[in-house]
Amino acid sequence: MEAGVDLGKAYFLTGRPGVGKTTVLTKIVDELKREGINVGGMVTKEFRTNREREGFVIYNLSSGAKGWLARKGLGYGSQVGKYHVCLDGLESIGVNAILDAVATADVVVIDEVGPMELLSVHFHDAVLRALESDKPVLGTIHYRATHPLIHTIKSKETQNFRGHSEKPKRTSKFNYPRNSESIIKELRKTLYFSYAKMDSGLKHVHMRS
Repeated sequence: MEAGVDLGKAYFLTGRPGVGKTTVLTKIVDELKREGINVGGMVTKEFRTNREREGFVIYNLSSGAKGWLARKGLGYGSQVGKYHVCLDGLESIGVNAILDAVATADVVVIDEVGPMELLSVHFHDAVLRALESDKPVLGTIHYRATHPLIHTIKSKETQNFRGHSEKPKRTSKFNYPRNSESIIKELRKTLYFSYAKMDSGLKHVHMRS
């Protein structure tokens, strides 16, 4: 099933933790929203107490709903590093956000596709559904993950934006966060072009330089 996925409209940021993937992705989302594009899906952010990272929280971009992806000291659930994964939060917030975006949004956001998220079969299936849809997909990938789905995403002849790492086909290399504005500009234009092909009503939208 994964081998047949067409990633012609999928764009993924990847790089080491802390390099700024989610920050750049959030800027892109804000810019697209200002242009009137309906952006849906999920974003994951750190949760800190007194500057110490306690875990990760998932946000539904459309509804604002949030829930735990993983946290320290949970006492149950699969463990990745210091954190226990909260499958209930991942599936009730993250998976539903992706599926809702596929059904109703113009652009689907998936932040991130990584070892924690891929513990859920429902998340895996939701990502595939998004990639198989006619919607542009914007996401982030954990730079070390080796799951078959991530291999599929990286190996396809799609346009990937990454700070460092290997050199896939048609790759544009950028250094985070110095060139984040270049990434935002390029991805925004490309996403507009992808969406314009689906809806000719956007062909005449004025683009900011």
